[in-house]
Amino acid sequence: MSAVAVSWLAMELAPADQRAAWVAAAVAAYTLPGAVGAFVLGGLLNGRSGAQLAGWDALLRAAALLAIPIFHVFDALSILLYVLLLGVSSILSAWGKAGRYTMLSELLDKKHHLAGNSVVNVMLELSTVVGPLLAALVIEQGGPEHVLAIVALSFAVLAATYRFAVPRDAERSGVKAGASRSEGLRTIGRDPGLLGLVVLSFGFFLFFGPSSVAIPLYVVEDLEASATTLAGFYTAFGVGAVVGALLTGYLRNLPMLPTTIVIVLGFGLSLIPLGLGFPVLVAWASFGVCGLFWGPFPSTTTALFQASAPPSALPQVLAARSAVISVATPVGAMMGAPLILLLGAQGTLLLSAACITSLGILSLLLRTAATAFRESKQDQDEQATP
Repeated sequence: MSAVAVSWLAMELAPADQRAAWVAAAVAAYTLPGAVGAFVLGGLLNGRSGAQLAGWDALLRAAALLAIPIFHVFDALSILLYVLLLGVSSILSAWGKAGRYTMLSELLDKKHHLAGNSVVNVMLELSTVVGPLLAALVIEQGGPEHVLAIVALSFAVLAATYRFAVPRDAERSGVKAGASRSEGLRTIGRDPGLLGLVVLSFGFFLFFGPSSVAIPLYVVEDLEASATTLAGFYTAFGVGAVVGALLTGYLRNLPMLPTTIVIVLGFGLSLIPLGLGFPVLVAWASFGVCGLFWGPFPSTTTALFQASAPPSALPQVLAARSAVISVATPVGAMMGAPLILLLGAQGTLLLSAACITSLGILSLLLRTAATAFRESKQDQDEQATP
């Protein structure tokens, strides 16, 4: 629901001639502070279990987002205050994501990590099928501030779930007490595979960032359509993402890194019709295919980290990854504002699609070259062995 409401309320509160800038700021505020919190709050959060980290993130989200409709009721919600409250709500987001998947690692055997990640991501993506349509309905009847009140309530329920429903066994391990806040980054830097995966993920989210701003503006200004049309894009994406997440379990016998690269390439190609101005129904279907490729991405990338990172450093590694990636989308979103002024919303969507596609092609070429080099070196070593 927040996927629709965050940008829609920003468009309502912002001056008409500054919409692109403030939508970009709202999208950035809903994610960027999490990158700061991942490092600044490391000392406070060391020694906490995965369930605690995820629960505290949900509780902060609930409190900060609930303040938005309250200020709105008293006619005291400015666009600046709105962006600030979104920023406060996301301070623990990197730790919350890290805590969610750390909890899975604490509860599940290693061989079940991909399946566990897939189940969680199916639930997350399933929510995006109905959520945007419900958000559009609430916006039409009341306003986007009412949507954020519902979102706040859902985070409160989630916080209570992490506190009372998670087995106590999940708290037997956590972020190692006294661990360095930069340990996660150092662990990633020492592993070329993890480092390459972070670079790929960063580029993927960075290049999609302008689209996250361009899509709502494309709906409002180019199509002159309602929140329902915007919800249609996100719902189509959600349907595709659910199918993709459900198929993730069948990918376990494939090499994870090449599969992840193909996912990025397929996503970029599927985004192109939006930038070419195809009819709305075709654009919805195309964005649904984007969701299909996106569905396995969180599970495959997380499984690669869970398999490669030392168990004692996994929370820091996942938090560091979330922090790095959390920078990418808001930075891309902030790039979206000037790009929209220069190219328009539709042109920005096409540029975003072209960049993601190019990233996938380049990654495949580098991966193929690296594999060929290793095989050549192995042949040389075997020939040199007496």
